[in-house]
Amino acid sequence: MDKSKNQKVKFIIGLTLVGIIFLMMIAGIFCTPYDPLAMDMSAKFAGVSFKHIMGCDNFGRDIFSRVLVGVRETMFVSATVVFIGTFVGIIIGTVTGYFGGWVDEILMRINDAVLAFPSVLLALLVIGVLGGGTHSLIIALGIAFVPSFARIVRGEVLRIRNLDYIQCVRLYGASHLRIIVVHILPNLRTVLLSSVLIGFNNAVLAEAGMNYLGMGTQPPNPSLGLMLSEAQSVIFTNPWNAIFPGLVIVMMILGFSLLSDAMENKS
Repeated sequence: MDKSKNQKVKFIIGLTLVGIIFLMMIAGIFCTPYDPLAMDMSAKFAGVSFKHIMGCDNFGRDIFSRVLVGVRETMFVSATVVFIGTFVGIIIGTVTGYFGGWVDEILMRINDAVLAFPSVLLALLVIGVLGGGTHSLIIALGIAFVPSFARIVRGEVLRIRNLDYIQCVRLYGASHLRIIVVHILPNLRTVLLSSVLIGFNNAVLAEAGMNYLGMGTQPPNPSLGLMLSEAQSVIFTNPWNAIFPGLVIVMMILGFSLLSDAMENKS
């Protein structure tokens, strides 16, 4: 009973944090208090006030407005990266797990080779070829996320394909495509939901880290990681420049981590 209550608390806290992040994302899409790119040197390093609730940066830009747009950017990049990783991973994992044989050997050896590289290092290599920018960052992280999803899906398909009801459906003459689409993929939803939440959490970290290194969103466009990078030189004199973007990143990671943990234990 205590464990059940604990999971419920985690789910509620995680859902609340994620809900706040989504509200900030929506605000970043439709309305911000100020133009996030507008500079006002008279407000340079302005402190927290009713006019600027998170203060201003070294160019007099409103930090709250830039955080809202940064959340939108992080959510978009992370969602796209997870979609690419999940979509391609499902295809590779399903084909290798269901058919096996030489298809499994070739594709999984390639998958293992990619998986052997640290995801950030692999992303850096891809960005080194494609150049910096948001689109390059999405492609780089998307490629880096495919192997883990492919291996998760393959493991589940290997387990499901030998179940009795799958053998019965096969004996009734169902095609491979029908067995995969109707009888196997729907049974992956629970493990995929947990994996997607974990993947989203990792994507947020990776996106923020890559932007911190200047590999993604380029100035003057705002992103949470880039804002942290720009604030490091004034961290002791104007700490709010780093505190608020960092706090939002922590909220995102904590929220999705709690939801993922609650879903995993529930399943």
